[in-house]
Amino acid sequence: MSAGFPDFRLGNVLATSFTGTLTERRGDAVERIPTPQRLVDWLAVNGLAVDSCTTAQLELAWELRESIHAAATAAANQDALPASAVQVINDCSVRGRAAAILTPEGHRQWRLSSASCVEDALGVIAADAISIIAGERDGKLALCASPTCQAAFFDTSQSRTRKWCDMNTCGNRQKKARFNANQRKTRRDAT
Repeated sequence: MSAGFPDFRLGNVLATSFTGTLTERRGDAVERIPTPQRLVDWLAVNGLAVDSCTTAQLELAWELRESIHAAATAAANQDALPASAVQVINDCSVRGRAAAILTPEGHRQWRLSSASCVEDALGVIAADAISIIAGERDGKLALCASPTCQAAFFDTSQSRTRKWCDMNTCGNRQKKARFNANQRKTRRDAT
């Protein structure tokens, strides 16, 4: 990873992992792909390697990310999907050129050609977003319970009651805050 930038938060679902490149949306927002090279890095980590990225392509990626977040948030809240977000997702999906391949382990994997560009990788991300927002996959869209995060995530837990986008960050932060509040209350009650 490039020095000086926050680590990527990686998940099991490409589209919601992509929306997680902007974290703490309701607090002090943390941009995890602030430069074109950082987007290239994120795509490579997620199996969508491209050679380069322009500022315009980075801006398109941000637009797609925010559109996926808006649509996923609406779906999680059972609200109508924002038409502008749907349009961006659909436009990116049809623009991309990638092939789905079957791995020896029986999993689908996306393959970009050697001449692929950022738009092709964004098309894969848009297609993934379409499959989860349309309810084609086993799981449920949810929003992180952290008041500063509110990230959309895809809950595949057995009970579909997961509360945090990531237990190692938001979940731990909330548990620690609750523990500290209980410790302060216990000390006050003891005096």
